[in-house]
Amino acid sequence: MRKEDCFYLGKIAKKFSFKGEVLAYLDTDEPELYENLESVFVECNKHLVPFFIESSSLHKNDFLRIRFEDMNTEEDADAVIGNDLYLPLNMLPKLTGNKFYFHEVIGFEVEDKRLGVVGKIESINDTTAQPLFEVLNGDVEILIPMIDHFLVKIDRENKKVIMDLPEGLIEMYL
Repeated sequence: MRKEDCFYLGKIAKKFSFKGEVLAYLDTDEPELYENLESVFVECNKHLVPFFIESSSLHKNDFLRIRFEDMNTEEDADAVIGNDLYLPLNMLPKLTGNKFYFHEVIGFEVEDKRLGVVGKIESINDTTAQPLFEVLNGDVEILIPMIDHFLVKIDRENKKVIMDLPEGLIEMYL
């Protein structure tokens, strides 16, 4: 499995028991969706390796207590502490309306109610305090804050993000 075909689920944070159980931090608003997984991909030496789950249960809201098959000792658990967990993209719950996954809108056009088509979303920068659409208009990169107030509609059918942007935001780039 390639990383590009997967989404980041979380990270194995620490050991839970002396029998090889681990606690994984889940990077999700709905951890209960992932309580009954059969397997996950664990990143080991930059490769995704399938790990089969014997049992799992939610632990203190954001953590999943996991017992992997063939992992029965503290040493086994130590070997995967700090490793990232991934699942195939097709296991993401479908979002509707104006909710979207970042990877889902890459390649969509941004259309402003006032100016029309502004450009195409090349990527999303989520390393800043406010995530930004990185939009390409010809050779010019435009950074548009992902603010709910600006977002009018996610048009999945026509691959467009329709926005109502403040006057001057786009013009300062062009």
